[in-house]
Amino acid sequence: MNKAITDGVLLMPPAFAGGLDVWSSQDGTPGSDTYDSDPSAAFVPADADFGGCLELVKTDATQRLRHMGETPLLPGCYLQVRARVKAVSGPLPSLRIAARAGGAGGAHVGGVVEQGPSTTLTSYGEVVEIKAIIGVGARGGVDMVWGAEALYAHIGLDMTGTTGGVVRIDDIIVEDITSAFLRDMLAIVDVRDYGAVGDGVADDLAAFEAADAAANGRTVLVSEGTYFLGDSMTFESRVRFEGTVEMAASDVFALTKDYNLAAYIDAFGDEELAFKKAVQALFDNVDHESLDMEGRRITINAPIDMSAAIGRTAYSTRRHIHNGQFDVKDGAAWDTEVFTSQATYSISNSFTLSGVTNVASIPVGSLVEGSGVGREVYVRAKNVGAQELTISKKLYDADGTQNFTFTRFKYVLDFSGFEDLDRFSLKDIEFRLRGVASGICLAPKGLIFSVENCFFTAPKNRGISSPGEGCQGMLIDRCQFLSDEGQTPSQNRVSIALNANSNDVKLRHNRVVKFRHFAVLGGSGSIISGNHFFQGDGESNGLRLAGIVLTGTNCRATIDGNYIDNCFIEWTNEHDNEPDFASEFSFSQLNISDNIFLASHVAPWFNYIVVKPHGSGHFINGMNVSGNIFRIIGGTIDRVEHVDTSFASFDFSRMKNVNWKDNMYNSVGVATVNPLVKTHEQATESDTWQVSGAPQLPFGGWARKVESVVAEGAIRNSANVRRYEMPYVELNEGAEKDEVHVKWEQAVRGTVVVTMRVDTPV
Repeated sequence: MNKAITDGVLLMPPAFAGGLDVWSSQDGTPGSDTYDSDPSAAFVPADADFGGCLELVKTDATQRLRHMGETPLLPGCYLQVRARVKAVSGPLPSLRIAARAGGAGGAHVGGVVEQGPSTTLTSYGEVVEIKAIIGVGARGGVDMVWGAEALYAHIGLDMTGTTGGVVRIDDIIVEDITSAFLRDMLAIVDVRDYGAVGDGVADDLAAFEAADAAANGRTVLVSEGTYFLGDSMTFESRVRFEGTVEMAASDVFALTKDYNLAAYIDAFGDEELAFKKAVQALFDNVDHESLDMEGRRITINAPIDMSAAIGRTAYSTRRHIHNGQFDVKDGAAWDTEVFTSQATYSISNSFTLSGVTNVASIPVGSLVEGSGVGREVYVRAKNVGAQELTISKKLYDADGTQNFTFTRFKYVLDFSGFEDLDRFSLKDIEFRLRGVASGICLAPKGLIFSVENCFFTAPKNRGISSPGEGCQGMLIDRCQFLSDEGQTPSQNRVSIALNANSNDVKLRHNRVVKFRHFAVLGGSGSIISGNHFFQGDGESNGLRLAGIVLTGTNCRATIDGNYIDNCFIEWTNEHDNEPDFASEFSFSQLNISDNIFLASHVAPWFNYIVVKPHGSGHFINGMNVSGNIFRIIGGTIDRVEHVDTSFASFDFSRMKNVNWKDNMYNSVGVATVNPLVKTHEQATESDTWQVSGAPQLPFGGWARKVESVVAEGAIRNSANVRRYEMPYVELNEGAEKDEVHVKWEQAVRGTVVVTMRVDTPV
């Protein structure tokens, strides 16, 4: 690059032959004294070495020569000033290139070096060249670094030393040597060329902005050094980093053309900080909707507070992070915090704990445990002044005052500082949690949080936690949840892959290995499809825990096409603050279809489908169990379904709309079915035939409905005479009310096929 050639910029001062009235003996500014008619200066037209030249007698301690014209100093340009000199007589002086730095409005730019290196003449008649380089940036070889404030120069030289000496000076040459500093001709703009200092103290923001503005399609080079930026910076050009950047946490660093994690790691030199700044830029509209981690593995030393990193508490535009790995490094920052506080719960204020002692110390996102508290209840918000905590779910039996335990797990990505976060997604990321940390804590409120094709390897406590309603419409698709408790007996495990409190959650095609639970779901409308989750251990007759826990009665859920291995489905109402049945739908709208159920070496009382009412009066009010395969290896079980009566039993008199058919059973004692088609052979004459639905009616329920009674062959009386009258039935008979009594006009014998139900179809 040569501005004299490319842009016609006039750099050279005039030859001395043109007159000395434009050559100042002071600083070169307008009105300063000149050498015109000065007896110490004369033009020599025919010097043997120089041709025309200036002869100057040294009369001052520092004899100055400055061109009064303004030589422009353009951003990014470097000027070399040369002059050939020789001593003629008298004391031998020292000479140096010198210039005055001029700024806007003719002001002097202070605080900069305005002299080049000094050369002492050692003999008479010897031609010596003195030179110096003037430029904006502190580049190697630049003698006068003037920064971006200097706009022009009054160029010349100084003579120092003993007075009385006479020297001759050839015409001063000014050359644009910017090309000597370019790494790749015309392709790179260095921030140092625009005044960046790179000492980590001076604010280089203006230089960065100037370099970006001047790049015009070229790449900006951040040369070696540490560059402090005093405010937010947005690069519209491509950037290459040899040095690093420092800035306040609240300031945004946006790379619009090179937006990826690798570029931010280069920029900040620290992986964890780089990730925070990249995400901050993503949410600050860096002109990208996704952050590519470019397959990078970054070491995480402490939980990342995503709200604090981003500087926002609400966001509703799609943002996406993908293609990388978080590798947790052990340390005290991951230690679980546990607090015990007395608090009061009232069913009239069902999402609040009041009168909480030391409420200020309890973090949002803490797990709440205590008497009458269901699983996966979290602190959603707190009001320190009112001594209140808002909790994520209702408590089934905690009315009154008691001591609660609040446990705060530590997550790699913690969104709990948000008030609302919508449409955020993660894809192709591995969380290497090493039994040290948990994975993700969602925001208290939000829509459509999506996690796809991610690995959660060895979480300490949780893979994904929802402390509120930030899980509304959550999508967990094709992820691997790999427990750190594989060698722990099932009943002693504490880690849970995920929980959700809101509706419309989709769990699809995930693989979940040896957690306490796969998912605790407190909302409705869930679709759980195509997953493989297994929770076995090496214990003989080992205990098994629920893989899927549904905590609401009217769950409107579909569990379809899963491989449910050494665990079961548990359906409760443990998040109901008034768990006794009143006027709600009760346990309703659950579809369990086309799943593979497998367990090995379990006790005979193990069951695959367990309903656990926490209050009295409940019943099934809509349930489909069809097309499933139930199998046991290394033993047998009594039946696949069960009502856990730890708190209450069912009201079997109200069972409705239960469809239980077309399932396959291996090593299961009872093949449950509804409607149940039962063939009854009456060998001796009786007017009352007792047809039992036990034990095949679901949950050991009552025989509440008969759809048909069909005779197989003739019905005959004691005289062997065929009888043609129609019988009627009496329902809910027997000690367990699981019998149908077929009533005849007289004592008869024969065979009938009775189709009975545990419910009344709707």
